[in-house]
Amino acid sequence: MSTLFIRPVQEQDDARLATIIRAAFLEFNAPTRNTVFEDPTTDRLSELFRAGNAVLWVAEQEDNILGCCGIYPTEGLPEHCAELVKFYLSASARGKGVGKALFSKCLESAIALNYKEIYLESLPQFVTAVGMYEKLGFQQLGHPLGNSGHTGCTIWMLKAL
Repeated sequence: MSTLFIRPVQEQDDARLATIIRAAFLEFNAPTRNTVFEDPTTDRLSELFRAGNAVLWVAEQEDNILGCCGIYPTEGLPEHCAELVKFYLSASARGKGVGKALFSKCLESAIALNYKEIYLESLPQFVTAVGMYEKLGFQQLGHPLGNSGHTGCTIWMLKAL
């Protein structure tokens, strides 16, 4: 198997990442309204992640983009809390350790950026991902935190670092 590279997002990744993200919603029959599916920033992730205290990691193998995962200082989150965002993999990359590698890199980044907690939002249709988050130490909340604008999400989780 060839080497997996985890690197920061680049402008040329934008279209492929948007396709991977939206494909996951369609594959799992997840609602698209008021989610990242409709969010216009999904089409220009490299621009979005130029913000300070933010990073989007891209998994690449043999010049194929496999997915992404990022840390973002979403408006309205508690101090020292960032959101785990844009954690999506292509169907061919799932179950092969790519997600674990991306998550580990995000966790390292969050600690390096002095965050103390990581928050995320998800949907019941992504049941496998939610189970993974629970195994990684995320606890479910009964309400959203911050102002992500993704009011279609119905699962909210938090992890202390």
